[in-house]
Amino acid sequence: MTVTVDWMSEAQNIYWYEAPSRLLDESRPPFYRWYPDGVTNACYNALDLHVSQGRGDQLALIADSPVTNHKSSYSYAQLLEAVARCAGAMAAQGVSIGDRVLIYMPMIPEAVIGMLACARLGAVHSVVFGGFASHELAVRIDDATPRLILSASCGIEPSRVVAYKPLLDDAIDQAAHKPDCCIVVHRPELEAAMVEGRDLAWHDVVPDAPLHDCVPVPANHPLYILYTSGTTGQPKGVVRDTAGGIVALKWSMKSIYNVSPGEVFWAASDVGWVVGHSYIVYGPLFSGNTTLLYEGKPVGTPDAGAYWRVIEEHNVRVLFTAPTAFRAIRKEDPHAQLMADYDLTGLKALFLAGERCDPDTLHWAEEQLSVPVIDHWWQTETGWPICANCLGLEALPVVPGSPARAVPGYDVVVLDEQGELVEANIIGALAIRLPLPPGTFTTLWNADERFESAYFSRFPGFYETGDAGYIDDNGYVFVMARTDDVINVAGHRLSTGAMEEVLAAHPDVAECAVIGVADALKGQLPLGLIVLSDGVSRPDGDIVSEVVASVREAIGPVAAFKQCYIVKRLPKTRSGKILRRTMRDIADGQPFKVPATIDDPSILDEIRAAIGSR
Repeated sequence: MTVTVDWMSEAQNIYWYEAPSRLLDESRPPFYRWYPDGVTNACYNALDLHVSQGRGDQLALIADSPVTNHKSSYSYAQLLEAVARCAGAMAAQGVSIGDRVLIYMPMIPEAVIGMLACARLGAVHSVVFGGFASHELAVRIDDATPRLILSASCGIEPSRVVAYKPLLDDAIDQAAHKPDCCIVVHRPELEAAMVEGRDLAWHDVVPDAPLHDCVPVPANHPLYILYTSGTTGQPKGVVRDTAGGIVALKWSMKSIYNVSPGEVFWAASDVGWVVGHSYIVYGPLFSGNTTLLYEGKPVGTPDAGAYWRVIEEHNVRVLFTAPTAFRAIRKEDPHAQLMADYDLTGLKALFLAGERCDPDTLHWAEEQLSVPVIDHWWQTETGWPICANCLGLEALPVVPGSPARAVPGYDVVVLDEQGELVEANIIGALAIRLPLPPGTFTTLWNADERFESAYFSRFPGFYETGDAGYIDDNGYVFVMARTDDVINVAGHRLSTGAMEEVLAAHPDVAECAVIGVADALKGQLPLGLIVLSDGVSRPDGDIVSEVVASVREAIGPVAAFKQCYIVKRLPKTRSGKILRRTMRDIADGQPFKVPATIDDPSILDEIRAAIGSR
């Protein structure tokens, strides 16, 4: 069955001040504009609409923080009041439609309130992951030029308190642009030093601020800017528009995730990432769900049963997290013994995204949870899934290693280096035929030319995803690696992702990565890094020999897979993505910049010691 979406009909499911008469403005490709003459407001659709429909007493937001041992919740009516007062406080500082507001906060309710308050005013928010280094924050301040910054005194990690305010102060000192005002949440764990004349305490100005109504905005008005890493080192400010985002996200909650209004949806991510924007804040609230904000980790807060406690306690119906979270849980509790302490019968499905999900992790999750485990694929730029097993439309057979077929609205193809369509099962560049559906990015902030050159110039008429993979005979898409991670071994194009599947299937391997490293004879050779499961006591040499033999058997001698190293940890971003490019630079002896998003820079020293002198 082929499912299509009537995007004009779907637009009738949201609130408009002025309903659109046109579906799509195609006059200036690739700058497509959905619902070009409509007028709406994202905050109204997230909060006011549900309250007006008599559902103000339903829970909208649950905040659960095991690192502070504190929980709180807001009904739709309570969250609406909190957001309207925050909007009033910002308006009192001069913030109005079109102004930018930078949000630099941990996973606390005020972060969600601040985002929605910006949408209420028609201000454009730019959330920067809490704890980002000062220089990276300064770059974003200069690019977005915010009138106001919302921040907090600190973030809480399992083993330490991270002072945010000194990082913010340093960033403002470095930036050429200076905000008019900073509103700071003082957390009990750390008091922040305030700058007189610029800084205001949240508790002084927000709780008693006047309630501010929603400001009607054009459909294509920017809802937010979200910065993603650029290959030049200059971050790219992805711009999401208002109406397309409302329509697409609301459609996705039922069609893809199969949740109904009132059910609890938990995206175990951070508001600083696109998952946090789409599926902690906006998607669930547009849909009338209860969303869950979690300030903790999959392990260590307090143990590998942390997720199971949250699912039981809050009756979570659908969990959305990254495969790396489940690999971490499995590493500490390989037989899921802690799961027996909790009642998980309310959970209907697990969705995984953010990185490629190896089949071994998917099978482990299926066996332990006994619910559908759905790997799905999307990007910061698209804002919602490109490929998924759409549980609310047509549940497909799960094929390990594939995020299933293209979601309705996306026309996914595989292209060769000349931009020609390739046959089924042939690896190439994954691309999407234009126009992209509603809810995807409309440009890069103040960088229209970069938007065109980075994503649309190589394959005219298509969006270049930057991912490589293939489509099988049944239309299932297999995302094998970033385009840079398809390696060329003596003229053979090979997927590092396929090799990682083999490594991950070894019973002693908890996590792995394969990178392509320079070789004078063959151009490139694969190099593997593996992290062992806790409790493994077998000799390292035996395990390395076994995984090398397994790759040779599964992929073939053509892979030339001979280099494999055991390491204690893999370097990752704070969102869980493995830093393959950085490891490749280390292995090749190339200079590299420590990524601003890295979770723990000290891991790079361990990697250098393991592979730097290979």
